[in-house]
Amino acid sequence: MVPCGAVLWRRLLRKRWVLGVVFGLSLVYFLTSTFKQEERTVRDRNLLQVQEHEQPILWKVKFSAGNGSQLSNQCRNSVQGKLLITDELGYICERKDLLVNGCCNVNVASTRLYSCDSCLPNGCCSVYEYCVSCCLQPSKQHLLERFLNRAAIAFQNLFMAVEDHFELCLAKCRTSSQSVQHENTYRDPVAKYCYGEYPPELLPV
Repeated sequence: MVPCGAVLWRRLLRKRWVLGVVFGLSLVYFLTSTFKQEERTVRDRNLLQVQEHEQPILWKVKFSAGNGSQLSNQCRNSVQGKLLITDELGYICERKDLLVNGCCNVNVASTRLYSCDSCLPNGCCSVYEYCVSCCLQPSKQHLLERFLNRAAIAFQNLFMAVEDHFELCLAKCRTSSQSVQHENTYRDPVAKYCYGEYPPELLPV
């Protein structure tokens, strides 16, 4: 035997005015949710525009000789290179010539300071370690400051995390979306590590 409540519920649902009320409430809920989402989107967009046009980004990057590591006789370095390593003082050396304190051995003839080998005039290099070493030249400070001042909001999370010249060069020289086209090919497949203000030149296919 079917319960009375179920029978009444079925009869109620068959009435058009009940279906109309349910439909109307659903429509009101949908429109309210849509308008709230639109308000949030507009508010976020306006906030980004205010940040971009009225409030300059407060970068933490410090430009100082040696980044303070000379006092402790320890060096940070580019770490991952199989053949070459660049330390934070700007020296580039073969991995086998890296000292236990993380610095390149400056007494080895092949160790170079602020070397721009493999780098083009536009600031793009074919070897990551040379890109970092070249970027660390004191003369590149103004170029890097100009880049930071013009950096888009999209790059804020990446570059707000760096604290000095060396960390900025490590981050800047890594390949990024600026180095690729169509999300799967390099703009310049040879010189793809860039410390300059602009992405690599787009080579003809």
